[in-house]
Formats: sequence, C-alpha cells, structure tokens
Amino acid sequence: PLSVSCSEGVFKCPEDQLPLDYAKIYPDPELEAQVLSLAIRCIHSEEGCRWTGLIKHLQAHLGTCGFNVIPCPNRCSAKLSRRDLPEHVQHGCPKRRVKCEFCASDFTGEAFEGHQGTCPQESVYCENKCGARMMRRLLSQHALAECPKRTQPCTYCAKEFVFDTIQNHQYQCPRYPVPCPNQCGTPSIAREDVPTHLKESCNTAMLLCPFKEAGCKHRCPKLAMGRHLEESTKAHLGMVCALVSRQRQEILELRRDVEELSVSSDGTLIWKIADYARKLQEAKARSNYEFFSPPFYTHKYGYKLQVSAFLNGNGSGESSHLSVYIRVLPGEYDNLLEWPFSYRVTFSLLDQSDPSLSKPQHITETFHPDPNWKNFQKPGVSRSSLDESTLGFGYPKFISHEDIKKRNYVRDNAIFIKASVEIPQKILA
Repeated sequence: PLSVSCSEGVFKCPEDQLPLDYAKIYPDPELEAQVLSLAIRCIHSEEGCRWTGLIKHLQAHLGTCGFNVIPCPNRCSAKLSRRDLPEHVQHGCPKRRVKCEFCASDFTGEAFEGHQGTCPQESVYCENKCGARMMRRLLSQHALAECPKRTQPCTYCAKEFVFDTIQNHQYQCPRYPVPCPNQCGTPSIAREDVPTHLKESCNTAMLLCPFKEAGCKHRCPKLAMGRHLEESTKAHLGMVCALVSRQRQEILELRRDVEELSVSSDGTLIWKIADYARKLQEAKARSNYEFFSPPFYTHKYGYKLQVSAFLNGNGSGESSHLSVYIRVLPGEYDNLLEWPFSYRVTFSLLDQSDPSLSKPQHITETFHPDPNWKNFQKPGVSRSSLDESTLGFGYPKFISHEDIKKRNYVRDNAIFIKASVEIPQKILA
C-alpha cells in the first residue's frame, strides 16, 4: 500500500507531493502480505528488548512488551514501561491504596506519606532515652508526668534538672529551706542565708562584745549582750581610753615617720616663703617674729638642719633687714655622726629675674661653723625647732629692706631662700 498524504481532501504523492487522482488509488493486498511478512526487531530493541518477528506480529508483541510505555492504571498521570509498572503501582503511585499497619486506616499513597511518622498507634521509644516504649499518642503524657529523664525546675531555686537527679540536688540547693542549726525558732531559712542569719538575726548565736577592739574578750548569746554592755560600762570606758592613748602614740610616731620621709636628704634646701607682704606686716607687728623652714638632711643618714628667717630683722638688723639663721635639729642618725657639726654652709636669697633677660644676681653668704659654739654640738633629745634658746648661726643683716626691693628678689609676693651644705665625698661613701 502507498503512504499518501491528504490535505483538504486532496491526496498527494509522498515522493513528489503532486496531487493524486483518488480514483487511481487502490489497495495492493499482495504487496501488503509481502510487507507484513518481513522480519523486524522490536521498536524498543535499543532499550533492551530482544524480541524479533514478523511485522504482522509486532502489535501483539507490544501488548506484552516490558519496554512498552503505558499509562498507570490508577490514572495518576504517570507513564512508565510495562516492566516498571508493578513497582510504581505498589510503592510509588500517589493514587495507590495503602493500609497503615498500626492503626489499620486506609490511605492513598500520597496521604500515607504524611501519615507515616505521626500515626498515634505506632509504637515508639521515649525521646528522653529513658528506655520506655509506647504508642505515640501516649508519649506526651509520659514525657510530661512519668518519664524519669524529663526535665523539671527546682521548686526552690528554679534551675532545670533531670527529674531523677532533682532529689540529689536538693541536698545542695542554696535556696532549699532548712531549720536554724541553733533551733532559735525562726521558720525555715534558705540554706545560703543561714550564715547571715546566724551572724545578724539568730537570737541564740554567740556574739563577741562590740568592744572587742578595745580589748573586751566577752562572748555570749545575742539576747544576753545588752545586759553585758550595761554591767561593763566602766570597764569598757577604761579600755577605750587605753586604746585612744595607744592610738595617739601610734599617730605621733606615724607623723614623725611621714615627716622624716618628706625631708630632703641631698644637703640643699630651697625654701619658698609665700604671701611675703602679709608675713612681713605680721613680723613688724610682733617683735622678733621668726619663720621656720621645713627641716632637711645634709645627706642620706646625715645631720638634720633647719633654716629660720626674721622678715623684719633680728638683733642688729631689726626693723631694717631680712635676717637668716641655720640650726642643727635632733636627727635620727646623730649617734652615728661626728660632732660638732663642722661643714661649710651657704645661704642665698634667689634673684627671680628672667635668666634670658639678665643674669640673676643672688645674694649669697658662706660660713664655716664655729666648733665651740653650742648650736653645732650634738643636740639633746629635748631640743626642738621652736626652742628659742638655741637661736641658729646666721646673718642678722643678710639683706636690707631697701635692697630686697631691687631686681626680683620678691616676685609674685614670694621669696626663695636657699641653704646648702658642702659635705666631703668620704662622708658620703
């Protein structure tokens, strides 16, 4: 038979596409029989089908060929080869019917996938790994109230614990209520508050007398402390007085130590006398009014010296000059030193003029101590810086009131007096 095409009722030749006369087209049974008797392979041979046979038997073979694509009988829209169809129908088809093995409910394959893992009748293990196994519908109640591995907050401190360990925790729980160990009758106290209760609140706790720092060693229950304080007022007062006396002595010693630490020890003193105008007026109003410098040491572990000044003069310089003196004070190391004190001393009233504008002209005097003069002998313990009988050695007419106004000896209402001691190296070694 010829394969012809028909377009709008007109038949065309498959070879040259020219129109054909329908009256000239006729079947050829003999040729058809020859064609149908030709041997061929299955149209799915490339996919693996090994069938061969006559063309006339091909259609019958395709009805059973495992490689032939056919639609799913469940009408799920899938098209598969005949040999893959059983697996699809049984396990993959979303339209297949499946019965749950646990609850026996019937589902489509698609719905069953959502049901799997959620079936309330399925037997499962507890998620807390306590070893219990039960139907899923009972799991939430078990986890909430029965599982020994469930977590639960401590009633007292609110921290989370595994249920079977919470009893042990309560033996250490800081907020667990416990009775007062002194049996004072106070209702239950949180374990961590017991030390504070015993120290501050418990009436039966033993207390030290509040005057323990003063020396009272009495110890009694809190309730009895008031009576002890009433009965021991006089004794406590005596203890406090003794304590004050001891502390006064300690303060004096500490002050002395601080003073010693603050004293210069390089043999040089630069003494600033501030508020000069007011102090000069004060010296004029009070005869022989003496100002004292901070003490200083000639060297480390050396002689202790002090400078004094009469701003309105002293002796032959009274009312007309600035007088300066130096004296030896009792020092910490006097027993290690040679006496009398015999080293050269230099006084200077410093010119505060700007060095970049003019060379400073300091007023300077130097002397060697007279070894016979009592002020340079080893000082006694009773001597102090305010002992007027030990007026230092110095210059009653160091500088006149007229000369001190020249240049910048007084600047910003202050003067600077410098004293230095020349100590040989062999002493310093």
